[in-house]
Amino acid sequence: MPIAEESTLAKVTAKEVSKLVALVTPWLVGVIGFGLATALHFILYNPDTIGGWSSFTTICVLILTGVTYGQSHARGTWGRVHTTASTFLAGMWTVAVIISGPGHPILWRLGVVGGITLALTWNIRSVIRMKGWDQPGAISDPLAFLFGKGAENAGMREVEARTTKATEHKVEGDVQLDAGRQVAEDLQKKVAYVESGIGLPPGSITASIDPDHADRAKVVISDPRVMKQPIPWREPSRPGLSIADPLRIGLWQDLDEIEYVIVGHHLQVMGQSGAGKSIGGAWNILAEVVTRYDVAVFAGDITKGDQTLGPLRESLHRFETTKAGVKAMIRELQEQVKPRTDYLAGKGLQKWKPGCGLTYWLVWFEEFPDIFDCLSDKEQEQFLSMLKAIRSAGGTIVMSLQRSDYTQMPTLARGQLANMCFGVQSPGDASFGLSEAQQDAGARPELWSNKQPGMAYLDAPGIADGRISMPLRTYAWGLDAQGVFDDERASAAMRAHAAQWPAAAKQVDPTTAALSRLAGDAQAVTAPPAELEEEDVDEEVRDVAGEYLETEDPDPEVQAGIDDEIADLPEGDPPMGFAGPEKAMTAEERGAALMKRLHELYDGGARDVGTGDFRVLWETTDISRAWFQKQMKKLSEAGVIGPYDDEKQRYEMPRRPELP
Repeated sequence: MPIAEESTLAKVTAKEVSKLVALVTPWLVGVIGFGLATALHFILYNPDTIGGWSSFTTICVLILTGVTYGQSHARGTWGRVHTTASTFLAGMWTVAVIISGPGHPILWRLGVVGGITLALTWNIRSVIRMKGWDQPGAISDPLAFLFGKGAENAGMREVEARTTKATEHKVEGDVQLDAGRQVAEDLQKKVAYVESGIGLPPGSITASIDPDHADRAKVVISDPRVMKQPIPWREPSRPGLSIADPLRIGLWQDLDEIEYVIVGHHLQVMGQSGAGKSIGGAWNILAEVVTRYDVAVFAGDITKGDQTLGPLRESLHRFETTKAGVKAMIRELQEQVKPRTDYLAGKGLQKWKPGCGLTYWLVWFEEFPDIFDCLSDKEQEQFLSMLKAIRSAGGTIVMSLQRSDYTQMPTLARGQLANMCFGVQSPGDASFGLSEAQQDAGARPELWSNKQPGMAYLDAPGIADGRISMPLRTYAWGLDAQGVFDDERASAAMRAHAAQWPAAAKQVDPTTAALSRLAGDAQAVTAPPAELEEEDVDEEVRDVAGEYLETEDPDPEVQAGIDDEIADLPEGDPPMGFAGPEKAMTAEERGAALMKRLHELYDGGARDVGTGDFRVLWETTDISRAWFQKQMKKLSEAGVIGPYDDEKQRYEMPRRPELP
């Protein structure tokens, strides 16, 4: 708004003018003092009376000096001496000029040299006061000195910082912003420039909002270089305690231990290949979880099989590596959600808590997109329903994947998840792995890529706001004495850890026991041959032939030919609408409908398409959004349509789509 801009400009101008006046004033006072002394000489000088007038003037100077000394009591020692000495020296020079006149060669030189010296001392004092360097502890507070300098270089003037806590590895402080002109979000956006202004490594400063003051921010300065080397795994932090107690999964950049409570929410773990989301994220979280007495882990990985979670198998209550096995596990878990919530309601509980009688469930899905893709539309809907309900039933679902765009992660699911983001390739990828709060606070996982495995950001319930944009590093397994990582050594260490905490040794509730498939147990077998043969067949196309069977006519009295005229509706009747499909479409019919719509859009001039362009399909057919998204991904991979544009959130369509 123009008025606001004008007001801001006037305020800035007034401040700058005030500073200029403070610097010019000592010089003006010197000129006026010289003129006053000269005038008093010509007014008072008389050989007969000059002795009396000089004595009187001296008494006046002493009175002024005393008043100056008394009024400067609030200043420090240096300030009191400076103001008092300035008054006394200027006054005594005036007395000498009154007696001898301004033309006296010695007095004239003393006036010029002494006046310049006094004016410069006052200028120096003014500059120090403007910068705040004369405040008690300003120079002794490194954060105040350095941060103020860096913020000013970054274009944020009037910013003052104060250290609140300092340890060997970090400095914490409060930052007072320019009230009415700056808020914490402004500082968060400028953090990289402040680091540049101070000369710190990228990622040194973490800024967060002060919940009690809109014109303040909280900052932590630490050294990101201490996280460049892997940190060896330690012993479990709280073996034998509850899953409701914090998990220690690594260290923050300031070298404080990560205390993460995983109960009561779901988690997305994202990062590019090699960034450590499996060995760093899955292994460290699960290594802590399996040591707790009141939790059971159900896991699935149909992509890598035993490679990632296999070493943990003995400590897992169920681990599925086939499509049929994962489908069965999800179905069986979902069927028990309502009985669990009913049980908790019977105890007067709105959510799970330690000692309630139910074993907590941690459900871990590695390479989640492949698992979700293998589900039919109905199974996907059931999974999303379970995702919404299992939290209050005493369960957490963790979904691990490389890129959480809408083709890989359902939008409904993403909105339910906390975020743990390891290194990624680009800022665009980072936007899918970070929460909005982390992005606003300046989290930058693209700085690591996969060059520092185990580095991550974590935004979850219980994590302080000041931590969500602070880098962390998970523990590394399989390091030798020299800190060198080895895959075989890591797997052996994890298998040994799992053997110390076998799932079979835990006391669990009857439902959990019934759903478990323990390592070495007779129940832990693969799916029967018949089920394996069908595991790759979508539920939607298993009974295609049944759709072509003749069925009884529901209303035989209604007879019409193909060429019969359709009568108009009587005037006043409601407009005609379209009912949903009366039978399920075959896979071929769905594919034909999708291609027909793509052709309609292309022939109509569209060169890219988004979900909204296909609304007519799920409003008038039995095609679901989930099926549509899955098929669009396949068409893109086959080159029938173009690639997906992350920024536009649309598929490119440079040519008319045609099936090969």
